[in-house]
Amino acid sequence: MNASIIVLCILVLAALGFVLGRRQALSVSAARGAKLHSLPGYYGQVVALVTAVPALLLLMAWLFIQPAIVESRISATIPDSVVPEGGAQSLVMADVRRIADGLAAVEARAAEAGADVDVEALDAGNVRARLAEVGVALGAEVPVEVFEAAKAYRSQSDFGHLLMTIAVLALAVAALPLAYVRVNPDLRARNLSESFVKTVLMLSSLVAILTTVGIVGSLVFETYVFFTMYPASEFFFSTVWNPQFRGGSELGILPLLWGTFYVSIISLIVAVPIGLMIAVYLSEYAGPNTRSIVKPAIEVLAGIPTIVYGLFALVTVGPFLRDYFAEPLGLGTSSSSVLTAGLVMGVMIIPFVSSLSDDIINAVPQALRDGSYALGSTQSETIKQVVLPAALPGIVGAVLLAASRAIGETMIVVLGAGASAKLDINPFEAMTTVTVKIVSQLTGDTEFASPETLVAFALGLTLFVITLGLNVVALYIVRKYREQYE
Repeated sequence: MNASIIVLCILVLAALGFVLGRRQALSVSAARGAKLHSLPGYYGQVVALVTAVPALLLLMAWLFIQPAIVESRISATIPDSVVPEGGAQSLVMADVRRIADGLAAVEARAAEAGADVDVEALDAGNVRARLAEVGVALGAEVPVEVFEAAKAYRSQSDFGHLLMTIAVLALAVAALPLAYVRVNPDLRARNLSESFVKTVLMLSSLVAILTTVGIVGSLVFETYVFFTMYPASEFFFSTVWNPQFRGGSELGILPLLWGTFYVSIISLIVAVPIGLMIAVYLSEYAGPNTRSIVKPAIEVLAGIPTIVYGLFALVTVGPFLRDYFAEPLGLGTSSSSVLTAGLVMGVMIIPFVSSLSDDIINAVPQALRDGSYALGSTQSETIKQVVLPAALPGIVGAVLLAASRAIGETMIVVLGAGASAKLDINPFEAMTTVTVKIVSQLTGDTEFASPETLVAFALGLTLFVITLGLNVVALYIVRKYREQYE
């Protein structure tokens, strides 16, 4: 039975438990002449929670643990002779899973057509053609051992799902009457229900923390594996980026960092002054009608997909800069350049600066403005000497958000700046960034355990540390000015 159908059955049982629990609370209260501790609906909620929550937790745990157990058992049956030379067992298991899924798709298609197909009758010789019919492409002939492992994998997975269905539904069916018989006027149903809600809210608040820990943990682990294969000194201090999946790679990060900062600085030079001036105009000078039109129009820029910006850089901005600036000045002949990506990215992040800065400036108390006017200051003097200093911590946060957005951008850089990793100060030269190379190193059919692939995690961890450092510096600046103006 599909997991979604199991969840639906559990929810139906929980709804039934709610109705029965509420009815039981009212009937017991009337029979004993006792006042209920909580409203009748809370008793129904307790029965529903006892019915659904343990079953759903068991379902989640089963779905998480079963694949690991089945893969471990099947992997132990695959002989080393079918593992490609220099390959890994995980690659063979990926083929096993793909074949097993393809067999299921073959059966499903035959069932829809009203035909009978005996998957067990298929063999390694004809399975490749049958799987191609359902869109599962295999790059080479299927060894007999791999095909038998795929059939065993599918058989054990189906048996495990059957056991899961029985266990989960049995737990839900057994929990419902157990909760039902405990309903009585003295049961503190409201406290139990609200405690459950509080627990759910607390666990929800931990999602962001656990996600961050998981991301950092995976980056650190894979980076450690990478540095056991490739010297850290060459990675951090080499000025050459030349990955060769046949061996002899040079994986220096300095050209990528230079391209990342070069593009980001150009984009911030464009976005910060324009965005800040837009924010000052909208908050201090524009009337309500103008503001209601201009601000939404500017925020539309943030909703345009980055691929559209990339195409704009490739088709329009890049050729324009090449024809009217780079070639006449003798600085380059390519339409892909750092300046192209920086200008377009600067336009893209203008709403991040303007919208946040506008909200921050509007949050400055009007009393500060009135006091400045009372002392004889003009509106421009008030903005420069009172409003902007008071809003500076928030503006720093807006600029930091824009910088993080610029550092993490990929598509605009690919189409606008190219993919050439080099150290150069010429803004009309093609360069690349860390994020672009992370994508390129993880793309394709290359072996995951090779240094040329694992370097992507080292690049990601380095970028994470740099961004964290920017956040620490911004926090220091924010606290310093808050102490000055509060």
